Amino acid sequence: MLIGDVARRSGVSARMLRHYDSLGLVRPTGRSGAGYRVYSDDDIRRIFHVESLRSLGLSLRDVGRALDDPGFTPSELVDDLILRTRERVAAETELLTRLRRIGAAEPEGWEDVLQTVTLLHALGSHSAGVRQRAALSSVDEVPVPLEALAEAALTEADPNVAGALRWALAQAGDEGGALLAEGLASSEPEVRKRAVLGIAEMPGGGATALLRDALANPDVVVRRYAALALGARGVAEAVPTLVDMVVEETNDVDAADALSALADRPAAAEHIASLLVGRLARGAVGVGARRRLTEALADIPGTTASRALAELSQDEDRAVALTAACVLRTREER
Repeated sequence: MLIGDVARRSGVSARMLRHYDSLGLVRPTGRSGAGYRVYSDDDIRRIFHVESLRSLGLSLRDVGRALDDPGFTPSELVDDLILRTRERVAAETELLTRLRRIGAAEPEGWEDVLQTVTLLHALGSHSAGVRQRAALSSVDEVPVPLEALAEAALTEADPNVAGALRWALAQAGDEGGALLAEGLASSEPEVRKRAVLGIAEMPGGGATALLRDALANPDVVVRRYAALALGARGVAEAVPTLVDMVVEETNDVDAADALSALADRPAAAEHIASLLVGRLARGAVGVGARRRLTEALADIPGTTASRALAELSQDEDRAVALTAACVLRTREER
C-alpha cells in the first residue's frame, strides 16, 4: 500500500509517516518500481501501535523503545506519565479556577481584569503583609471574587491575615458565610476550625443558622466554637455544649461567661442551673470539675443555683466549699 493510501486509512499524515521513516520508527517494507514507499499489513499495524502509545503521552523515542526493546518494562514510564498528567491537570484546573474567578468579578474592561489578577496573585503571596493588604483592599478598592477570599481564609495560617480575610468576607453577608461553611466538611481539622471561626464573625441570621447546624458537626472543636458564638448571640441551643466545656475544662471561662449571658431570663437561668447541677449529681465529677461548676453557678441567678451552692458549701474540697459559701454570702447581701 502506497503512502497516500496509508495516510487515508490510518489518519496519520504523509508528512508524519515520512518522519517516522526517517527516525526508523516505522519503515515501509519495500519500494515500488518508481521508488515510492510501499507499506505491508505489518507496517500498518505498527503505525496503529505507534499512535496508540503516543495517545498515552509517550515521546517518539519512548515509543520506539517500547516496540523494539525486549527488555523494556513499562511500569516506571507509566508511573512517570501519571505524575506528569496529574501535574498538567492540576495546572489546567488552577487556570480554570482563576478564569472563573475573574469572570465572577464581572470586569468591565481589561484594566479591571488586570487589577483582579494582581489582587489574586497578592492573596497567594509568600509575604503575610502583602496578603493582608490584599484582603483589606478587596472591599473598597478592587473587588475580589468571594470564592477566592473564602479559599484564602480557609487556608491562611497567619492570624493577622486570617482576621483580615474574615473581616472582608463578613462584608459580603450570607454569601460569604455559605462559602466558608463548605470548609466545615473538610477532612483537615484546621480548615474546619477556620471555617467556624469565620462564620462566627459574620453578622445576621444566615450565620446564626450555620452555627446552629455546626452544633451537630462531628468535630468537637467545631461544636465548641459554634456554641461560644451562639451563646454570645443569645441562642439557647448552645447551652448543653457550653456546660460540657465547663466540665471538660475547654475554654471553660469563656463558656461560663456565655452561660451567664444566656441566663438573663428566669426560665433560662433555671434551665442552665439545672444542667449544671445535673453534671454535679452524676457523682463521678472530679474536684477540678466541681470547682469549675461552682464558679459557673456563681453567675447564674435563681433558686436552683442557690440551692446547689448551699450544698457545695459543705463540699469535702475546701476550695469548692469556700467559693460556694462566699457566693452565697454575696447573694444574701444583695
